[in-house]
Amino acid sequence: METRAIRIVVADKQTIFREGLSNLLSKEPDLEVVAGAADGQEALKLASELKPDILLLDFATPIYSAIDVLRRLASHGKRIRVLVLATAQERARISEVFRLGARGVVLRESATEVLIEAIRSVVKNTYWNENHEAGDLEVVFRELAEPEAKAARPKTFGLTPRELEIVSAIVSGHSNRQIAERISISEGTIKHHLTNIFDKLGVYNRLELALFAIHH
Repeated sequence: METRAIRIVVADKQTIFREGLSNLLSKEPDLEVVAGAADGQEALKLASELKPDILLLDFATPIYSAIDVLRRLASHGKRIRVLVLATAQERARISEVFRLGARGVVLRESATEVLIEAIRSVVKNTYWNENHEAGDLEVVFRELAEPEAKAARPKTFGLTPRELEIVSAIVSGHSNRQIAERISISEGTIKHHLTNIFDKLGVYNRLELALFAIHH
C-alpha cells in the first residue's frame, strides 16, 4: 500500500525564498507542497481550509506573525503541526512559539540542510529544535534554558572565589585591615591577593579595581 505524502503549506514573506523551499520539498517523493502564502493571515486561511500535515511558517510573516498565527490556531482548536522558520536574532522568542504549540523551529540560514529531516521528524509527533530532534517539550525547554543560564552567570575573569570575595569587599569600601578581619586572614595575605587580582584584571590600584568591578 502506497504511503500518503506529507502535505505542506509554506508561508514566507520572501517570494524567492518561499518558492525555493517549495521546489526543494517537492523533489522529495514523500513530501507535497499544497499551497504557498506570503503573510500570516493567508497562511491561517490556507491552514484552516486545506488542513495540511505541516504548516511551515516564517517567524516574521506580515499581518499575522508566527506568534499571532499560533494563538489563533489554538483558539480555534486547530491541531496543525507548525514548523517555524526563525533567524538567529529571533532566538530570544523561540521558547514562546513552543509554548504556543509549535512543533519545531528551524533557523532560516540552515533551512535547506535540515528542513526535510525536521518535517519528517515533526510528522512523527516529536519536536525539532533548530538543527536536531528533541523527544518532548521538556527536552526543548531545558535546551533553550541552558544558554540563558550561562549568559546570566557573572563573569569571573579568572578570579578565585576568595579573590572575588575581596573584590566585593573593596567595592563596598572596606580597607585591607577590615577585609582581613572579616575573612580571618592576615593583611599581608590580602595584599598578595590584591597583587594577583590587579595582574588578572589589568588594573593598577584599588580605584581602578572598583570601577572595573562595577562596570563588569
